[in-house]
Amino acid sequence: MSMMQEFKTFAMRGNVIDMTVGIVIGGAFGKIVSSLVADVIMPPLGMLIAGVPFRNLAVVLKQASENAPEVAIRYGQFILTIVDFIIIACVIFMVVKGINTVRRKEEAKPAPPPAPPAPSKEQVLLGEIRDLLKTRQ
Repeated sequence: MSMMQEFKTFAMRGNVIDMTVGIVIGGAFGKIVSSLVADVIMPPLGMLIAGVPFRNLAVVLKQASENAPEVAIRYGQFILTIVDFIIIACVIFMVVKGINTVRRKEEAKPAPPPAPPAPSKEQVLLGEIRDLLKTRQ
């Protein structure tokens, strides 16, 4: 099998395609959550803590000069990233929990009772003999 044929077989498996769709949707979801945190949640919090945009909160270690940029610890951006992570982790937890609940319900369904075993040859023969004796009487 050629390398191209192997790659085509690998790429067309359902799991790879599902994973690709999941990654694309996950990336888009991450952008939505980042916008939610940066544009909706944090501005009111920034107003509550001295009216400074959260993203701009930083501790300046060295002021910018003509030939060197500012050196700062940007803890506001770090806090935004932590809030992003917490929201995404909660959503993923809820999705996984929902999937597990559905799986448990399906596994908990009682299995249909097994069909009674077919009668053996001897039982069939004895039943035929019984029926013949009944018809003779």
